[in-house]
Amino acid sequence: MAQLTKEMKKMISTQQCFHATVSKDGVPNNAPKRSTRVFDDETLFYAEGTGGITYKNILEGSKISVAVVNTEILDGYRFLGTPKVITGGEIYERSAELSLKAGMPKPKAVILIHIDEIHTLKPGPMAGKKIG
Repeated sequence: MAQLTKEMKKMISTQQCFHATVSKDGVPNNAPKRSTRVFDDETLFYAEGTGGITYKNILEGSKISVAVVNTEILDGYRFLGTPKVITGGEIYERSAELSLKAGMPKPKAVILIHIDEIHTLKPGPMAGKKIG
């Protein structure tokens, strides 16, 4: 099982994450999701605010890839995962509260991302290699 390290968690909390999905017709999509956070050692989440292409692709069954890079230290990670849409309940309400406190609207959904694999994006001979 892929587990987040302290370094990965810190990078996710301080750097912009980009989420990639694919449509049912195979069209790729990549979008920044500034609400990306760590849920637990094996799961990320974000508040889906716009209900745009990323959300549509997830609803149609797309897997998801989340990339985060810190250009100052030339390091980064790609997390491949399985998304789960949550539109009510405790997890949704806690996330909605965080969104409202940050001056953002209540999200359309919360997307939990169970991490299936982790790859390094650090330049060099290990670039792109599976590490978790």
